[in-house]
Amino acid sequence: MDWTDRHCRFFLRQLSSRALLYTEMVTTGALLHGDTQRFLRYHDCEHPLALQLGGSNPADLAACARLAQAHGYDEVNLNVGCPSDRVQNNMIGACLMGHPQLVADCVRAMRDAVDIPVTVKHRIGINGRDSYAELCEFVGTVREAGCTSFTVHARIAILEGLSPKENREIPPLRYEVAAQLKQDFPDLEIILNGGIKTLEECQQHLQTFDGVMLGREAYHNPYLLAQVDQQLFGLDRPVISRAEALTRMRPYIERHLAEGGAMHHITRHVLGLAQGFPGARRFRQLLSVDVHKTSDPLALLDQAIELLAGH
Repeated sequence: MDWTDRHCRFFLRQLSSRALLYTEMVTTGALLHGDTQRFLRYHDCEHPLALQLGGSNPADLAACARLAQAHGYDEVNLNVGCPSDRVQNNMIGACLMGHPQLVADCVRAMRDAVDIPVTVKHRIGINGRDSYAELCEFVGTVREAGCTSFTVHARIAILEGLSPKENREIPPLRYEVAAQLKQDFPDLEIILNGGIKTLEECQQHLQTFDGVMLGREAYHNPYLLAQVDQQLFGLDRPVISRAEALTRMRPYIERHLAEGGAMHHITRHVLGLAQGFPGARRFRQLLSVDVHKTSDPLALLDQAIELLAGH
């Protein structure tokens, strides 16, 4: 949330044409009673694109799924993995792992409402309900509602005492549990998530799983995605340079400025593009600090592109 907004996704799409992109998790309440167009807006180039929903009311989720399909999304995903207190209090996210039948009811309502795929993202358990048998009960129950694709964050979620950030780092990764799930449910698409940092690791995991999901690494080190099309999808095309990726953002940024937006709305998402080479600090300073002081943001952008051009 607050990370993979439409500006971030437009940027990531410059690096890979094939990776499936996900929206931020949007709650059903925000979508049905808030600024619907703001949450659903995207650029055509973002496809393939999935809308990620947070909620636990089957009728509300069905209504949101219909909105997703009407707006042209390629998939709608129910988040059963987010551990924050705020979502728990509204029966959203990882706490739903303790209510498999409710999740199944939600999935069934969504599937009845739309033709696009309905998928689920979840943990391998929550504290107090973290046995493998309980995980199988959850997946089996939701499968009976017609869900055939599960993205598995291979950690349990600790629902009390840990922040969302700590929940992405402290509970140990247990890829072997997710692998056992794939073995025991061979008919399901099982996508692995959690702690994956390199394309070499992706290739290794793809020998066991049907897909891999990159979260934090794709955001903090986005240039990793520049070779996804070649290495993971087998496309024969040149790898885009860092400078070219940022140059492609220029017309998009110009339009955003013309609409009254600020450049940092977009450039805050590209800071990781400079990770790993000299000049990275100056690059980040230009686009995160100096950007707030300048009267000519596009000139700053051009400076940042020049820094990248040497690498």
